[in-house]
Amino acid sequence: FQCKRGLPRTGELDAVTWGRLREMTHKPAAWELYPYGGQPAARPDPRCMTGRVLCVSKTSRTLRWMIDGRTVSEMDVRFGSQYTPTREGVFSVYFKSRYHVSTIYHTSMPYAMFFSGGQAVHYSPDFAARGYYGASHGCVNVRDEGKIAALFAQVRNGDKVVVYW
Repeated sequence: FQCKRGLPRTGELDAVTWGRLREMTHKPAAWELYPYGGQPAARPDPRCMTGRVLCVSKTSRTLRWMIDGRTVSEMDVRFGSQYTPTREGVFSVYFKSRYHVSTIYHTSMPYAMFFSGGQAVHYSPDFAARGYYGASHGCVNVRDEGKIAALFAQVRNGDKVVVYW
């Protein structure tokens, strides 16, 4: 990096190198964060309008935490690939694990809220870093750790989960 940009070759991240790197870095535009376009969140599915619900729209790629038809919070999410799809339907949260590690993939799943077999809503550092260029193994990934932490504190076992197109 230093040689290519005519900087003194120190092999370390010094103040000059850091300054140049910051100058070259730009804030990503919406089209870079959402390469597949995404769609604005539409009206929630009717099944989300009663009770305590994690309302997950695959169309808008959003999760809404809803209580009695009112949206309490909303966050960006991503899903499984065509080979490991996220199941659609109505489920219930049956297990929560703050520091969960996948027994299949051996990856961390912070703030995991399981709703269908091994599928859970959880924070994904990969989603936070790479956006929609990746996919989960079927889970609902959340990119904002602060939002998922707050959600985890509110959701109870037995709360409804609706995943729909």
